[in-house]
Amino acid sequence: MTSENVCVVVGVGPGNGAALGRRFAKEGYRVALLARTTATTQPLAEHLANARAYACDVTDSGSVAEAFDAIAHELGPVDTLIYNAGSGTWGTVEEITPTALEGAFRVSTLGLLLAAQRVIPPMKTRGAGNIVVIGATASRRGVARTAAFAPAKAAQKSLAESMARHLWPQHIHVCLIIVDGVVDLPRSRALMKDKPDDFFIAPDAVADTAYSLTRQSPSAWSFEVEARPFKETW
Repeated sequence: MTSENVCVVVGVGPGNGAALGRRFAKEGYRVALLARTTATTQPLAEHLANARAYACDVTDSGSVAEAFDAIAHELGPVDTLIYNAGSGTWGTVEEITPTALEGAFRVSTLGLLLAAQRVIPPMKTRGAGNIVVIGATASRRGVARTAAFAPAKAAQKSLAESMARHLWPQHIHVCLIIVDGVVDLPRSRALMKDKPDDFFIAPDAVADTAYSLTRQSPSAWSFEVEARPFKETW
């Protein structure tokens, strides 16, 4: 892969987002790291070759437009978009607020739409591109305390599938990774001190899966794949 290829990672924190940035930078991509602030992304960008940090609020169309315009100007046309933004809003139907529900939808689904619409036209012009959505098991069923999170991720999954059906014939590979399990983060470890290492999902492994999806042959593209620890009950 040459440095002419550009990967945008939307939703970069210390877990999957950072791992995705590292993985694509390792493969020679110019990497744009997007988060609401650059507190996490700027130090990461400084340790990666050809990476830049951008502040972007995915729920605000103006902020998304500004960030992607800057990326196009500074890095070039986007080859791969990875949408990792999500809202960890938890509570039962009696506990969540309308604002929390709307916020979850705006981060998981509206943000995906806004980001995708910025990269699709140049991908169509080139006749190639990848859009990888990082989803969750919650998109398949609602449990008691995911009254806001599950509907938002379900809408995201449906949007991704609609995008895939529309864009695959135009040589743009849209795919979804269902993350099923607990991601290995410092806060996860703090809450689950009794769990062994193999209980957790390794962010670097999720990043490997994402990269492999972007290298698939169009004759055998995947839409939905799952990433779960081998010991996870499912």
